[in-house]
Amino acid sequence: MTSSPAPGPAVRGVVRLLNTAGGRVLCLAGEVDGPAVTSFLTRYGREPARIDGIDAGSVTLLSAPGLDLLLDHLAAAERAGRPVTV
Repeated sequence: MTSSPAPGPAVRGVVRLLNTAGGRVLCLAGEVDGPAVTSFLTRYGREPARIDGIDAGSVTLLSAPGLDLLLDHLAAAERAGRPVTV
């Protein structure tokens, strides 16, 4: 028996943290809207993660919540004195 998907808005974008050879990267793809950001926050928490880079090359739409998430991570890196490659 398979489980049915959880109710709620469909997520058409992806926000994930990936460990790469170049460090930890915040990856955004597709329509990074409110549901995509909520999915990310549910998975990783509200505190900005320590990142070394951001990959947003596959983003097709960046909503206000998506931009806020991106800026929160950049601001946290700046406060910590860590350069982030975008």
